Amino acid sequence: MSGLVLKLGPHERVLINGAVIENGDRRSKLAIKTPGANILRLKDAIHPDEACTPVRRLCYAAQLVLTGDAPPEETRTQLLRNIEELSRILTDPDSRALLTRATEALIDEQYYQCLKSLRALIPREDRLLAAGRA
Repeated sequence: MSGLVLKLGPHERVLINGAVIENGDRRSKLAIKTPGANILRLKDAIHPDEACTPVRRLCYAAQLVLTGDAPPEETRTQLLRNIEELSRILTDPDSRALLTRATEALIDEQYYQCLKSLRALIPREDRLLAAGRA
């Protein structure tokens, strides 16, 4: 199979180009053949109330493009600015690599890949925020 392959658990939901698709009773695979399709696993979706940290706000903005609730052009510009600001704070090599991947994905208008790279920063952000509170 070429293209994006989604492996779905029983009753898992995914948003594809604005349509919610729910898997049946068994695990399955979906091959997405259309380039540029907007896809979001609903289990990975961030609720607006959860977008309360810098990284989560970036993830939420990318998610809004995937759901069709935000214009890609305007959102991409804002995301690029915010990633640049975040790169001044997260200076370790791993974070920089993820931010670089997110930036490259945005430039290529690959919002799912951008979201995926940004989501990988959430555990690091959580640790930093927890250390700051201690």
